[in-house]
Amino acid sequence: MAKLEKHHKSRDALERLNWRNPLHWLATGFGSGLSPFAPGTFGTLAAIPFYWLMSYLPLSVYIAVTVVAAVAGIWICQSATKAIGQDDHGSIVWDEFVGFWITMIAAPKGLLWLLAGFLIFRFFDIIKPWPIRWLDRYVKGGLGIMVDDVLAGVFGLAVMQLLGYFLI
Repeated sequence: MAKLEKHHKSRDALERLNWRNPLHWLATGFGSGLSPFAPGTFGTLAAIPFYWLMSYLPLSVYIAVTVVAAVAGIWICQSATKAIGQDDHGSIVWDEFVGFWITMIAAPKGLLWLLAGFLIFRFFDIIKPWPIRWLDRYVKGGLGIMVDDVLAGVFGLAVMQLLGYFLI
């Protein structure tokens, strides 16, 4: 019964989003975060086509786009959080987009590297080793939503770069 009540409470929260507001579309990862099962994973999957397009950019432009997306993400996620009335609602997945893009900075090309980046980012985002878990717990609002995934992305970036260094 509690699970059903939580589901209805979550759906009621989503009804507060304004689908004419582009910030709410971005916050929900163009709707990918509306998945009732593993919205963060679906949000990360939805980030892949954007990564693929961005991967053709010069590295400096890729990094600039990612930084802008991270900074703007604070505002984007705060807008959705305010509309929903809950901190870090599961449907808000813009942070997964940015975290994955950070993980994939200067990643080697290829499907196996893409899969590795996806799995490594999801690992850090789900497990939340220190200080990611601390940030997730104590920093609230748009900044709180973004900061833990940005750091998970940085952890993922470090692992990807180490893998690239030792395997290529």
